[in-house]
Amino acid sequence: MPVTRGFTGRRRDAGARSDRLPPGQYDTGPGWPTLTAEVTPHLDAEKWTMTVDGLVETPRTWTWREIHALPGSSYFGDIHCVTTWSKFDVTFAGVSVDTLLEAAGPRPDAAYVKAHSTTGYTTNLPLADVTGGKAWVVWEYGGRPLPVEHGGPARLLVPHLYFWKSAKWVTRLELMARDRPGFWEQNGYHDRGDPWLEQRYQGDP
Repeated sequence: MPVTRGFTGRRRDAGARSDRLPPGQYDTGPGWPTLTAEVTPHLDAEKWTMTVDGLVETPRTWTWREIHALPGSSYFGDIHCVTTWSKFDVTFAGVSVDTLLEAAGPRPDAAYVKAHSTTGYTTNLPLADVTGGKAWVVWEYGGRPLPVEHGGPARLLVPHLYFWKSAKWVTRLELMARDRPGFWEQNGYHDRGDPWLEQRYQGDP
């Protein structure tokens, strides 16, 4: 599959926001572009589950109601897409990935995570990039249910990396000892995806 090098847009990086805009990005303003590699599914939240398994002491699965009973957590800040748009001052709410991992108990040899979506989409991340308050499973955006086109009923949120790492329609986090590339990583995207280093494609620093 060819790698699409993304969209371009008008920069709005003047003033106080300029130091929050990674290189090569533009401020998309109030809009939120809808981009996906898959057909948008229509999921019943009451039938949705979230699983943490792989290299864990106790594999765990939560239903929609059970995951909502866990201590909540939220994120307020910015998000950045590899297709060059950035969006400032967004608010998501859900549960910290730390809370899910604490319940499952990662084994000492766990070093990577593969996020799986109900569509079959996958993306890989170092375990260090989803722990320490860096990642969430979210189901609210701006105080409202997360729209299905943006990953509802629930998506992974890893806002310090390019947004393809924040898998839409997430249903599983698989802990692994070795890195295994996901969908876009197999098709030319960078393994990590740090927007401040412009890690867009394989071969970038």
